[in-house]
Amino acid sequence: MKPSVAKTFKRWLIILVGWGFVALGLVGLFLPFLQGILFLLIGISILSTEYAWARLLLQKLRERFPSFSTRIDTAKTRAREWIKRFPFIKSDGARD
Repeated sequence: MKPSVAKTFKRWLIILVGWGFVALGLVGLFLPFLQGILFLLIGISILSTEYAWARLLLQKLRERFPSFSTRIDTAKTRAREWIKRFPFIKSDGARD
């Protein structure tokens, strides 16, 4: 794949996965066996790499709930370590 095509594909994949988690979170708010809040937070965290409104929302949540902030940082670290296991996924320094 060409670099620009790969970047576009990766961006769309991130957006799709992020909105997928948000959708699961919304469904999970009404179903007892899904953790709706957890999926919403994961989706917003993923979308924060692409959307300013998601970054602002995540920042407000960090300020309001400091323990949430440390959990998000821990989860991001674990996710980055997990992604490093896959050689075909190249991390280009995604924004925090």
